[in-house]
Amino acid sequence: MKKIFKYVTADILRNKIVLAYTLLLMVISFSLFMLQDDASKGMLSLLNITLLIVPLTSIIFSAIYVYNSAEFIELLVSQPLKRKSIWLSLFYGLAAALSIAFFVGAGIPIIIYQPTSTGIIMIITGIVLSVIFVAIALLAAVLTRDKAKGIGITIMIWLFFALIFDGLILFILFQFEDYPLDKFMIFTSAFNPVDLCRILILLQMDVSALMGYTGAIFKDFFGSHVGSVVAGFVLLLWVIIPLWLSTRKFQKKDL
Repeated sequence: MKKIFKYVTADILRNKIVLAYTLLLMVISFSLFMLQDDASKGMLSLLNITLLIVPLTSIIFSAIYVYNSAEFIELLVSQPLKRKSIWLSLFYGLAAALSIAFFVGAGIPIIIYQPTSTGIIMIITGIVLSVIFVAIALLAAVLTRDKAKGIGITIMIWLFFALIFDGLILFILFQFEDYPLDKFMIFTSAFNPVDLCRILILLQMDVSALMGYTGAIFKDFFGSHVGSVVAGFVLLLWVIIPLWLSTRKFQKKDL
């Protein structure tokens, strides 16, 4: 298992796409911090870009890597190795490599320009998002043999979490604006890891006032210790559940 993990991690870190992804994050991060007089403004700009680029790159690259490694995976399955170990090694390798790429590309500039608790939370959430969307990508890839269909599914998943989900929530809020939806809004935030990470970072940056009444609701819950623990647990579930489902499917799949 360790050998597979090391091979996958090293192979991905040498990949030109991952190197370009790291360089892109680094250029964007340094540019935003250097162009802004206040580092907190640079953080806010970087947050919006990170919440789009990191999930998109993680989910699409991971799915493509799994499909391109089909022959390698079949070779491993033919060996006296447990399928569960093979699949988890693949996940750990992808998650580790993309997390390292994010840390080098965005984490180092954040540490240089914003070495605060907000900066640390930003780095942690970026890494967590990378891991979550790797897990989701593996689930999408194991559900269908068709590479084009699998990649299409991952793009639709990213679009849903990045754009469509917020549109649906806004539609519901406008339709039921006369009803108290405080608990509903907190509950629905758990169904989108991107929104949950955005809320946690914005609360750390103390700009919840800009979010109006919604920000006050989130601050009351997620600003507390209990809320932070619940948010962390929900994000952990976003890793565990897709990974568990994909592992079960891979163990039963006829290659």
